[in-house]
Amino acid sequence: MSAVITETALDRFVSKTRALFARESDPEKRWTLLDPILIELLDDPAVQAASKKWPPCEVRDKRFENFLFYEDPDYGFVVNGLVMDKTHDYGVASRIHDHGHLYTLYGLLVGRQGIQRYERVGEATPEHVQIRKTTDSVCNPGMVDLVRPFEIHSEDAAGDRVAAIVIRSAKAGSFLQGRYNEETGAYWQGYGPRQLSVPFY
Repeated sequence: MSAVITETALDRFVSKTRALFARESDPEKRWTLLDPILIELLDDPAVQAASKKWPPCEVRDKRFENFLFYEDPDYGFVVNGLVMDKTHDYGVASRIHDHGHLYTLYGLLVGRQGIQRYERVGEATPEHVQIRKTTDSVCNPGMVDLVRPFEIHSEDAAGDRVAAIVIRSAKAGSFLQGRYNEETGAYWQGYGPRQLSVPFY
């Protein structure tokens, strides 16, 4: 008797994303067209059930963790997981930041998440970038949010537990990303989240 191979929702997401990237080379078009593919993944009951088993991400040495579920060998995109809850002090993890050159598509599975966007104001120096908040919204389960390269933003858990799937154009953590202080205008750089390889299901 031959083994039965069952395709998972994550398999379908990867397959559809690879097909999209194969036919569309423009990064902006790729990442705006990815919304419905990620929403389909978020809506899958097995994915929602799996996310309940993911532990909270930790902050170690001022760096947040992301779960690394998949890294594409050809197109470089990654599937990350993110879990925040009120039992952990994330402090530095939700500070105002950018993702450098990466496109990042957040998809919320569980909970509510506050999303804040900012813009630069006036002239900048290597150590000073004045910013101001432009939007402050709440993301609910099933919603997606695209953060383009160098866009300044912050996010926070608006409830007891937040679980999200995060699609990035490349694996974060090995290059510097911007950090901002809205009150003082201070600017510095730090490495992105540590990548922790864990099973999706």
